[in-house]
Amino acid sequence: MKIIVLSGGAAAGVVRGIQDDFETKYNCQIDGTFSAVGAMRDLVLNGNPCDLVILSKTLVQELVSSGHVIENSVRSLGIVPTGIAVPRSRKIPFPKIESAEDLKTAFRSAPALYFPDMEKSTAGIHFMKVLQQLGLDQELANRFKTFPNGATAMSEMSNNPDSNVMGGTQTTEINICPGVQLIGLLPKALELNTDYTLAICRNSQNPELTLKLANILIGQESLAIRQKIGYLIKN
Repeated sequence: MKIIVLSGGAAAGVVRGIQDDFETKYNCQIDGTFSAVGAMRDLVLNGNPCDLVILSKTLVQELVSSGHVIENSVRSLGIVPTGIAVPRSRKIPFPKIESAEDLKTAFRSAPALYFPDMEKSTAGIHFMKVLQQLGLDQELANRFKTFPNGATAMSEMSNNPDSNVMGGTQTTEINICPGVQLIGLLPKALELNTDYTLAICRNSQNPELTLKLANILIGQESLAIRQKIGYLIKN
């Protein structure tokens, strides 16, 4: 038996963290795809097989409205901030990012900037807005290194031999990439906190087992994992 999960990259660490125990307990397989939330939403809309979605709250509500997921199955995993990362090889002092001006100076000093897709990923869309607000979207355009999702962006950044490069995505994607380190969140005036939310697909082939998985992902069994990788848990 298989459960198909289509998820934003911010939830990859949670699903993978409980996967082995769940598969052993229920004698099943979790088939997870983790990428930009917009791309995952599009797969659901295009009729791809799916049992469970984990996307931003806004996109899950869209799928409720379109009838693709079951409304009373919608629940939050927690809030994920957006952060700034540098390669783990970089030594302190790290660039200051406490204010918009600090961030502007830091980005200008970086030879390359690594981000997820700026059209379909939550963090990528927001980072383009930040760059526009800072007046850097044109000035630094030739330094942008964008990838389908934050996990790939962070992995690619970790492979750059220049430790002065910078990047950003959801903190949960930064924290599970061994080659990079989180140096802080976006400044208050530019912050983004995303409510990652799950829902069971209306056409799920295994709704009862999928419900068991959903309960674990939002429950006490995964709480320590979620907190460790950067989720802020809603009371």
